[in-house]
Formats: sequence, structure tokens, C-alpha cells
Amino acid sequence: MTKPYADREIWFFTGSQDLYGPETLEQVAAQSQEVAAALDAAADVPATIVWKPVLKDSASIRRAMLDANADDRVLGVVTWMHTFSPAKMWIAGLDALRKPLLHLHTQANVALPWDTIDFDFMNLNQAAHGDREYAYLAARLGVSRTTVVGHVSNPAVQRRVGTWVRGAAGWAATHELTLVRFGDNMRNVAVTEGDKTEAELRFGVSVNTWGVNDLVAAVDEVADDAVDALVAEYEELYDVVPELRAGGERHESLRYAARQEIALESFLTRVGAKAFTTNFEDLGDLRQLPGLAVQRLMGKGYGFGAEGDWKTAVLVRAAKVMGEGLPGGASLMEDYTYDLTPGEELILGAHMLEICPSLTTTKPRVEIHPLGIGGKEDPVRMVFNADAVSGAVVVSLADMRDRFRLTANVVDVVTPPADLPHLPVARAVWKPRPSFEVSAEAWLTAGGAHHTVMSTAAGVEAFEVFAEIARVELLVIDEDTTRRGFKDQVNWNKAYYRLAQGL
Repeated sequence: MTKPYADREIWFFTGSQDLYGPETLEQVAAQSQEVAAALDAAADVPATIVWKPVLKDSASIRRAMLDANADDRVLGVVTWMHTFSPAKMWIAGLDALRKPLLHLHTQANVALPWDTIDFDFMNLNQAAHGDREYAYLAARLGVSRTTVVGHVSNPAVQRRVGTWVRGAAGWAATHELTLVRFGDNMRNVAVTEGDKTEAELRFGVSVNTWGVNDLVAAVDEVADDAVDALVAEYEELYDVVPELRAGGERHESLRYAARQEIALESFLTRVGAKAFTTNFEDLGDLRQLPGLAVQRLMGKGYGFGAEGDWKTAVLVRAAKVMGEGLPGGASLMEDYTYDLTPGEELILGAHMLEICPSLTTTKPRVEIHPLGIGGKEDPVRMVFNADAVSGAVVVSLADMRDRFRLTANVVDVVTPPADLPHLPVARAVWKPRPSFEVSAEAWLTAGGAHHTVMSTAAGVEAFEVFAEIARVELLVIDEDTTRRGFKDQVNWNKAYYRLAQGL
């Protein structure tokens, strides 16, 4: 199976020293290559693991870290102290490292050879305290890292390493991300505001604005034969209602939606962007608010935020990358309304138009309906129900003035309890953990945004890694959350993050 990030690398560094002599160091090199190869062969590890020669002194460690920083293929580095590697050798290297770091606490053997073990074996296999020496130094330096413990043959270890790789890939994606805002954000809305300069410093994303009429010009330039080809694709892939099909009375609306998709993708490609926003209040001479076009582009991996919400667009793009190759998908989402039947509470999520079809394995229906806001022509959109999935996550990104905050709720997406024949948008229905009441109270306590990314591919663990790498606050609401504990965590975090900025 092809790795989702086959063209990206994780460098595997092994620590030792010259004290043990050439024969032992040859064994260290051979065994560390076996560990790296086992990770590379693991189906749950989605990038290429590249073994590097054993590191034995400060200068070579620093050079290895600088080389990893400079290589755009490298998503992050794994470190393992096979023997005892005096940690002062790692000071310059860890201080120089700018890529995500995983500390793998493992050893070459699974079981101890109790009947034959001697001190030569002990000298060779001493990661049990070599890694402790290294971890002390990393903790003293305040190095952000993920620690994974266990033998590499263990599927649970492979899954955790793979999740870390996905989080690192999300971090790389935001650092490689250009985001186009077509116009500004919705008037008088607080949570879609944010510090774009701080976002570039923290996440690496470049957020800039283009005029909506730049997009209008791109729409006008789309050739008819390109529209013909895309409309034919729509009619093949989707259940297009008769009025939108060729010969239907509203077929031109479908053609205009196709023009929007082609124009949006070509514009984003031209400026090197993989995320964008629109705003129904700022459409210029566009005839429709883009609906079908946005859904299709999200399906191709673009990040998107509605009403100018660039922070959610960043999250959608990161979730797309972190979930690559996994079943499920990621989409802009919004908590819209509740079913408050006691004991059976559910959340119905949707948006005006823009829910990504990666959330469903069914064949979407392409329809046209009035929007009621924006003052433009009726927009075309896909309508479907998100697939039922246990352990999905909805995540928001909010600017808390002195820091960014991620708020995540683990949820179970369910099949709607009844048909929704009069709701003309794509939607998801979910049961939040640990309960509706605790989840909603915690979300409101955190000030979580109403726009989120719903991910049914990458789970909450990938977002935990992403937040750890980015040094961004993350509040998780899951089956273990309590009202009192969550409120305490929010209050403690206020103190911690303000103090940490001065450390």
C-alpha cells in the first residue's frame, strides 16, 4: 500500500557514544536500522522512515538537526537512545531543532534472555536509562516533543507513531499554506476575527485578501468547453435533479456553479493557495454564493471557512492532510440546532451550503434552492447525510487575545432519526461525549467557536499532536470530561499560558 506521505520523510536518529568501542557501535547501528525499518514497514506509519548514522558527539548531533531543518521533505525527527548517550551532547542540537520531535522509548529486544543475559548485553541494551538521561535534558530545555513507549513490533506503538506523523504533517501543511480571503469576514461577528500576523508566526500560514471581483474576472474567463466537461462529470457522479440537468429549466445555474469551481481552483492554483474563504455579504458581481464549487474543492483537499472565517479554513486544511489515506473525511461544520429529547439529545450540524462530501460514502444529490440571504441567485449545492462514525471530532480555533485556543469535542456521528425532506443542505447529526449537557457547557465555558472542522478521519489524538507541536492550547471534551474538572482546566490554562509567554 502506498504511504499517504510517501514523498515526505521522518529522520530516525539513534544516540550513543564512543565509550563502548567499535564492535558495540556496529551492533547499535544494525539494531537501530532494524527498528527504523520496522517503523517504515508499518502500515499505520504514513511517511517514509529514513535511518541516519548513529550520533555520538555534540557537533554531529547539531549538524543532523540543522540538516533536518533545512530539508523540506522532512516532517520531523525520531530520537532513540539505544545505549547511554550523555545528554549534554544533545543541548546544541535540540536547541537548534525546528522540526517536530518524537522521543521513542524502545529497545531492540522484546523479552529479556534471562538464561544468558550478561553485562555485555546490559552495556548494549541500556535505553531504559539512556532515554531517561535524554528526556531529562529535553525537559530542562523545554523542548516540545511527543513521547511514545513500547516495542516497535507492538501495533499500538506503531499507531501512536503514525498519529504523531499525521500531526507533524498537519503542522507542515499549515507552514506551507497560503490562504486566500475573498473579501472580508461577516460584519459584527466576533469569533471570525483574529490576528493574522500571530497566526503566521504560530502556524506558518500566510493569510491575505483578494477582491471578490478578482474572482468574478476569473469566472468570466472560463471557457465553455471546460464548463461542458465539468457539468458532464457532475451528471455522472451525482444524482442531479432534473431541472439542473442538460435541457432542464435551471441548467444554466449548474453551468454557472461549474464556472465558479473552475475559476476558484485555477485562481488558487495560480497564487499557490490550498485554503480560502468566501462571505455571503461580499459577493461583488458573483451571481451565486459558491456552494457546489466549495464542496467539491474541499473534497479535493482544500481548506475552507465561511463568512471569511480564515481560522477554520486553516483547520480544515490541516485536518485534510492529517486524515489523508484514512476512511472518512473533514469538513467545515457548524452546530445549528438541537434535539433536546431527554436522554436522546442530538446536535444537527450543517451550514448554508458548504459541507464536504468526504463525510459521506453515499451518492450526493445536487439541488438548487433559495438561500434567503445575500441577495443573489439561488445557489446549487450537494445534499446528503454524513455517514455514522464513532469517535469523530469537532474542533474550533479561536483567538483568545493573548493566544490561540483549540477546543475539541469527541462525538459519535449517527444516522438521522428521521428523513429530512425539507432541509436542502448537507448535514451531520451527532451525539457529543460525554453527554449533551456536559459537552455544551464545556464548549461554552471554553468560548469555542460556532464554526468548526468535523473530522471523521483524523481523530482527536492527531489534533493533540498538532497542538503540542504548535505550542497551542488545546481543550478536549470527551468521555472523561466533568463540569468541575473542565472549568478548573480552563482557569489553570489562563495562568499557565500567560506565565509561559514570559519564560
